[in-house]
Amino acid sequence: MRGSNPSGLRRMSESIQRARIGGIEIGPGRSLALIAGPCVIESAEHTLFLARALRDVCASSGVPLVFKASFDKANRSSIRSFRGPGLEEGLRILRRVRDDVGVPVLSDIHTPEQAEPAGQALDCLQIPAFLCRQTDLLAAAATTAATAGKCVNVKKGQFVSPEEMRNVVEKLAEGGCRNVLLTERGTFFGYHRLVNDMTAVPKMRKFAPVVFDATHSCQFPGAAGHQSGGQREFAGTLALAGTAAGADALFVEVHDAPDRAKSDPATVYPLADFPALLEAVVRVSRAVRA
Repeated sequence: MRGSNPSGLRRMSESIQRARIGGIEIGPGRSLALIAGPCVIESAEHTLFLARALRDVCASSGVPLVFKASFDKANRSSIRSFRGPGLEEGLRILRRVRDDVGVPVLSDIHTPEQAEPAGQALDCLQIPAFLCRQTDLLAAAATTAATAGKCVNVKKGQFVSPEEMRNVVEKLAEGGCRNVLLTERGTFFGYHRLVNDMTAVPKMRKFAPVVFDATHSCQFPGAAGHQSGGQREFAGTLALAGTAAGADALFVEVHDAPDRAKSDPATVYPLADFPALLEAVVRVSRAVRA
């Protein structure tokens, strides 16, 4: 593959604007970036441990890292599921990650009221897939991001076509935010099943830089009854495929003890195996960008 370039990839990239998260630029002409961390903040100690471990792995591979962890998982399958420490404590922990570990931080917001306080602590506000069409939430995120110089990452809804994400970008632009990422994480194909159409990556890259979410794409939403199931053994395959399709960044949820993770235990990627995956992804990324 060295010396080759997927048809249209370079031409398409000329029309989109780079995104910036902290000091990291994501998009045309930049190397692959990584968004990674646990699904949910389980404790301050655990979050800082994972942030340091991922920082060191990424430094060894020369990959810029944005650390991700949710302060509140508001869309869990069960009312009894662990949701995280909440807004105030969660943002305090993420500030510690940014200040002590030295990496930009990203987390989900679920209501318009969360945008402003989250924007004070985070480098990137993430809109969950199920909420990608919520105009008031997008407007609040856009206003906060534009005012504070932050990024907004919107996950493509499992029920939305890639082409429809143009509307999301336009809603954010209307609020003054052009520092935008779009994330591909699969499309519903029957009950409890997600399928990735890799053409979603170049299609959405017409509107904004694209992130490929390798672990949520392996999810079987709600399939375990009280929580989501999934097949993490295919996360690596999808990570390589998404990178080859031209994604500007990769999204991987990582945990040191996946089976004991308090959210998405079926799909979070083992920390012990992550360095080998990242090395393989970097090789594919370099070939695609050659």
